[in-house]
Amino acid sequence: MIKVNHQTIVKELVDPYFEQWNALSSLIHQAHDQRNGEAKPLMEKGIQLYESCILHCSETSSASIIEAEEYEVLPINGMERLQFIKVRPGQYACFRQLDELFKELKKRLARLRIKS
Repeated sequence: MIKVNHQTIVKELVDPYFEQWNALSSLIHQAHDQRNGEAKPLMEKGIQLYESCILHCSETSSASIIEAEEYEVLPINGMERLQFIKVRPGQYACFRQLDELFKELKKRLARLRIKS
């Protein structure tokens, strides 16, 4: 298991990831409403942002998520859910799932900060 890096889960260091997601998720939601084909590239940015946050908060030097590993910061079934999203990033269900993963990650990081 790849452990959490307690020095990098400080609120001030992780909040920018969630602020970026809030802005991006609004654009993705609009793209789905308008069915303009922009959702997929925006979702790919969101997936990259999520993975960057996971790596930032973990004790790893890897530049990308290792799917065979478990990450302490990932929510329940986080890796399986992320893989599902990556298969069809243009689907609305995948957008909702990524949004939930961001919400759960934010809560998990808050719990890990309290524990440390």
